[in-house]
Amino acid sequence: MTFYQELQLNQAGSKQLIKQAEGRKEKGYHIFVYGCKILLTLIFCVAFVTGFSILFGSDNSIVGVVVLLSVMAFRFADFGIHAPHALSSLMMIWGIMTFGPRLANAGNLLTELLVNSVCIFVLMLLGCHNVVMFNQSTLLLGYLLLYGYDVSGRSYLLRIGAMSVGGLMTGIVFYKNHRNCTYKRSLRHIFEEFHLNSSRTRWQICVTLGVSSIIFLFGLLRLPRVMWAAIAVMSVLVPFQKDMKKRIQGRIPGNILGGVTFLLLYMILPEWMYEYIGVLGGIGVGLSASYGWQAVFNSWGAMSIAMTFLGVDGAIFFRIFHNLCGALYALGFYKLFSTIMDRIVLKQECKTGLS
Repeated sequence: MTFYQELQLNQAGSKQLIKQAEGRKEKGYHIFVYGCKILLTLIFCVAFVTGFSILFGSDNSIVGVVVLLSVMAFRFADFGIHAPHALSSLMMIWGIMTFGPRLANAGNLLTELLVNSVCIFVLMLLGCHNVVMFNQSTLLLGYLLLYGYDVSGRSYLLRIGAMSVGGLMTGIVFYKNHRNCTYKRSLRHIFEEFHLNSSRTRWQICVTLGVSSIIFLFGLLRLPRVMWAAIAVMSVLVPFQKDMKKRIQGRIPGNILGGVTFLLLYMILPEWMYEYIGVLGGIGVGLSASYGWQAVFNSWGAMSIAMTFLGVDGAIFFRIFHNLCGALYALGFYKLFSTIMDRIVLKQECKTGLS
C-alpha cells in the first residue's frame, strides 16, 4: 500500500493497520501517516470553509461545511441508479437544500412542518434508495444545518450563489467518480420500488415524519437550537434496527461527556483560545473511529458556536437536553410508526385476500 493509498483509509482502517503492524518501525510509520492524514484533512477543511466565508460572507460559512461534506461523501457514495439519472437527482436535491430551509423558516409552525415534511421526503426518496451508503447522514444533515443557520436578505442571495457553486462542485465530483459504474436501476425504478411493504420505504417515511415532527414540537415549546434535536433523531433513525440502540448508547453518553469536557476546557483554557475549541473537536473527530467518541468531539464545535448567544451554561444544557430528548424520541417514534405501518399493511393484505 502506497503512502497516498494509506491516506485514503478511514479512521477504523488506519487504526486497524496500526494494530496489525509488525515491529515498532512499521507501527511508527503507520502512526506517522495517520497523523499526516489528520493534519492535512484539518488544514484542507479549514481552508475550504474559510474560502466560502471570504467569497460569500461569514453568515454562509455553513454552506462551505455542507459542500465539503457532500464532496467528500460523494467521492465514494452513490444513489444506486444510472449515473446521469443520479446526477439529475443530485441537482434536484441541491435545489431543495437551497430553497427548502429558507421557506421553512419564513412561515409559521404549520407551514414549516409542511415544507420540512415535503423537502425531507424528497431528499430521502431521491438520495437514499441505496440504504447501505447512508446518504441521509450527508443530505439530511446538510438540510438541517442550512435550516439551523438560516439567513435572509442579501446574505440569502449570496447563499444561493454559494449553493450554486457547491452544487456544481459536488456534481462534477459525483459524475467523475461514478460515470463508468454500471447500475441496473434508473430513476424510474426509485418510484416503482416505493411501496409500504418495503422496509426501505418505511424507513424513508419514518425519518421524514420523525425529523419533521421533532422540529414542530420543539418549535411549539420555543426551544433554541431545534436543529440539534432534529439531527439526533436523524442520526438514530438508521435503516437497520440493530444499529439504532447502538446509536442511542453512543449519542447520549457521548454528548453528556462532551458537555462535561467542554466545561472543563472552558474553565482551564484562556479566553483567547475559546474559538479554537471547535478546531480541537474537529481533530478529535478525525482521531475517533467509534460513533460515541465522534459524538463527544462533535459537541465541542456545536457548543463553541452556541455559547456566543446562549452562554456556556445554556449551550451545554441544551446540547445535552436536545440530544437526550431527540434520541429517545426517535426510538419511541420508530416503535409507534412500525406498529401503525404493520396494521396498515395487514389491512391491505386482508382486503387483497378477500378480493
